[in-house]
Amino acid sequence: MASLELEGKIQQKLPVQSGTSARGEWSKQDFILEYQDGNYPAQICFTAWGQDKVNDLARYQVGDKVRVSFNVKGREYNGRWYNDLRV
Repeated sequence: MASLELEGKIQQKLPVQSGTSARGEWSKQDFILEYQDGNYPAQICFTAWGQDKVNDLARYQVGDKVRVSFNVKGREYNGRWYNDLRV
């Protein structure tokens, strides 16, 4: 699958989350990107999934302008569908 890209400003970085699953240890960090959607600013939540991506995100501060490459992932849980935007 080809990556999508979006440019904007980091508006917020949420706390790092981590745990252990059947496949081993994992970590992730969500962040909010503000971007221009036509004439209006819009916000979107991305997930830096995996320790390498979390470390990459740590180099950036709130207010930094960035270009984000991401993939869209979807999953079903208890009859509901959820989408992830993973950098």
